[in-house]
This record gives sequence, C-alpha cells and structure tokens, in this order.
Amino acid sequence: MAAIIDLSGTVAVVTGGTRGVGAGIARALLEAGADVVTCARRPPDEPVEAAGRTARFHPIDLRDEDAVSAFFTQVREEYGRLDTLVNNAGGAPFRMLGEGGPARHARVVELNLLAPLTASLAAYEVMRGQAGGGSIVMIGSVSGTRPSPGTAAYGAAKAGLDNLAASMAVEWAPGVRVNTVVLGPVRTELSHLHYGDEDGIAAVGRTVPLGRLAEPADVGDACVFLASRRAAYVSGASLHVHGGGERPAFLDAANVNN
Repeated sequence: MAAIIDLSGTVAVVTGGTRGVGAGIARALLEAGADVVTCARRPPDEPVEAAGRTARFHPIDLRDEDAVSAFFTQVREEYGRLDTLVNNAGGAPFRMLGEGGPARHARVVELNLLAPLTASLAAYEVMRGQAGGGSIVMIGSVSGTRPSPGTAAYGAAKAGLDNLAASMAVEWAPGVRVNTVVLGPVRTELSHLHYGDEDGIAAVGRTVPLGRLAEPADVGDACVFLASRRAAYVSGASLHVHGGGERPAFLDAANVNN
C-alpha cells in the first residue's frame, strides 16, 4: 500500500499501537511516510519500526479525559497538526455475562466505546481548525454484528462504535471523515490465548472463506487507504476486513460443499 499511497508530511495517532493489530497499523502508516505517535498504558516491548522509521510512544490511560485532552494538545503543539486518528485500543477477556457482574462489563464498554469517543472528540478539536481536515478510523469487529457469547459487552460496544462513527461522519462533515474498519479474527502474538496452538489457529483460519486469519498488515493497509486522499469521498462507511466473513454453520450441518 505504501508503494501507491504517500502520506509524507501527515501526522497520525494510533491508540493501542504498541503490539498486535495496533502495531501493524502503525507500521503501515510509517511505511506510507506518516509521522506516527502511538499511545497505550504500557510502553511497547520494543520500538514499533518500519521503513527505517520509528513511531513515538506516549503513555496514557485513554479512560482519563483530562489526560487524553492534554495528549492531543501536545501532539498539535509538537507537530502543528493531526491528520489521522486510528482508534484501535480495546479488547476484552472471555467472560460469560452471568459471571462478571455489571461493573466488569461496564469497564469493557468504557474501553471499547467511551474511550474512542473521548479520543475522537479531542482529535476533532485539532482537525476542525486545520486545512485539509482529517480522518478518524474506528477499529470495529464482526462481534458487533453477530451474537458474541463470552464477549457480549465487547460486541455491544463495537456495535455502538460503528453507529457512533456513522453519526460523527454526518456531524463533522465535510472537514473530518470518519469510518470503521470491521475486523474478523486477526493473527497476532496473542492469538494462542484465543485459539490455542498452531493447529487451533489453522482450524479457525479454515472457517474464513479466504482460508486464513487476517494479518495486522492487512488491517494496516485498510487504514492507510482511509487516511489518504484516495478515500476523500469515503465517510460514514464500514469497511469489512474479514476475509469474506464466516461460513454459515447450517451449511456444514447439512454437509453442503463450497
């Protein structure tokens, strides 16, 4: 993607950009020429690098509204602008609804829905006053469009995130574009926690029509596109990066071939 899209001279923030999907997004933006700032509660185990360039890291708890506002003010002061925000930070442990209690589930919603809202509001204050506006990308999930037993609060938050992005796209047009990248399973360094060993990961990959889990770079390429002027007329959209989705279970139950 970097070979056909040049983001040189632009500034991007990737929340949760220190590992997994977030690091893949940060690397893709670096390869396209953007200056990248990542933020998370904990620093990366090693610097996020690509194309001979390194993303800067800023420690932050995205649930702290004052800290988030101060962070985006700092980005504006140091770089002079903010062109792209990718709201990637999120996630949830596997927990059935009856096992967690309301407070635990509320924290999942806070991280996956309210934190992106807080970051987007702070980014908008920077983007709205600059030439060229900006692009905000939400990292959504297929869990927001189907039942998600074990991660119900996460799925509900991701459903809300997609709707929030669509509303932002209307309210903040024409200067700031807002879109959602809807993900299915992605292979990261933590995949074994969800899918077990390599055989388990391969088995999950076979349920995807394209025959494999996504790689973080696949997600990064989608974000680079949405950050670029090639997506100048794309706003309020949900871009599904899920390899074709999930093969319907009834086909296998009925022994129907592809």
